[in-house]
Amino acid sequence: MTCPIPFSVEARHGAARAGVLRAARGEIRTPVFMPVGTQGAIRTLSPLHLASTGSQVILANTYHLHQRPGEDLVEKHGGLHKMMGVDLPILTDSGGFQVFSLKKKRVEEQGVTFSYEVDGRRTFLSPEISMAIQQKLGADIAMVFDECLPHGVDRAYAEDSVGRTTRWELRSKQAHTRPDQSLFGIVQGGFWPDLRRRSIEEICGIGFDGYAIGGLSVGEGHRKMCEVLDYTVGYMPDDHPRYLMGVGRPLDLVEGVARGVDMFDCVIQTRHARSGMFYTTPGRLRVTDRRYRRDMYPVDTSCDCYTCTTFTRAYLHHLFRVGEVLGATLATIHNLHWFAGFMARMRQSIVDGTFEAFRAEVHEAYPEKGSKRSQSKG
Repeated sequence: MTCPIPFSVEARHGAARAGVLRAARGEIRTPVFMPVGTQGAIRTLSPLHLASTGSQVILANTYHLHQRPGEDLVEKHGGLHKMMGVDLPILTDSGGFQVFSLKKKRVEEQGVTFSYEVDGRRTFLSPEISMAIQQKLGADIAMVFDECLPHGVDRAYAEDSVGRTTRWELRSKQAHTRPDQSLFGIVQGGFWPDLRRRSIEEICGIGFDGYAIGGLSVGEGHRKMCEVLDYTVGYMPDDHPRYLMGVGRPLDLVEGVARGVDMFDCVIQTRHARSGMFYTTPGRLRVTDRRYRRDMYPVDTSCDCYTCTTFTRAYLHHLFRVGEVLGATLATIHNLHWFAGFMARMRQSIVDGTFEAFRAEVHEAYPEKGSKRSQSKG
């Protein structure tokens, strides 16, 4: 038994949807971007600063938390929320993506045998074990254990994998008994329209509280991602939240929303912040560039985050130049605040009926890599 999160669509513009997820810890207004706290923390950021970014829900990772510090210690704290000092809704990935990104693993019907990256210890992960870990972690939303197909896999393997994923997700649901935790299913199928549709039918036949699109952001590129979404999203239930896993670039976000996706997560917002890359309305800005060493403007003159209302580009340039960790913290605050605002503006454009204009603005500021516009900006 799971705890369904009520979901309703408040406005539409074509396939784009403005909705609300009513979680126990507060409403989540969609479309929503979810920052990733892989190890039980948003890297370089305290919960006090996280609260100021406007983030509505965050992620933590089952695979990594099982390694360190272990789900028993998390449970001893009273769950992830109390251990992290965060009162926002939390979603935990099942660990499937991390496991299947490893080179040395053995996939069998019962589960996957692999070596941990940290200490090389051989271990085994199955739907039942993933559910047991996630229930101890205590997130608001847990994800089923599935097989994430790599880009370039052959069709014969993909066909076998779709069936295996269905069986694993059924086992995940049967093993999930925590009544205050929602459980989302994951659609696979690689890059074959018929396999995607088959996976949707089978996974929806099991029945979950929401549905994710897996197997993308694995090296296929923006256009291929959009192609897969074109023949996938429309077959997914209209009355449940739809979640595109591992995607977070502005162009990918707006094109995902244009096709009916509600939820996204990605690490680039925080990873890029740690290298001095800021996302702004006109486009990306790398504050480590020499031209900013005496620049007295804020990173984004239209942004009201703590970083932009307090510090100059020159100061931020200095922090990164001397290797001061504060630079990464301030960049992370800005990027998460900017993406929360970006999604809020996108949502409002759906409500107002101006989504296509917003979409065009995103293409102008964040063009597809390799396009003429991208080359001119570069």
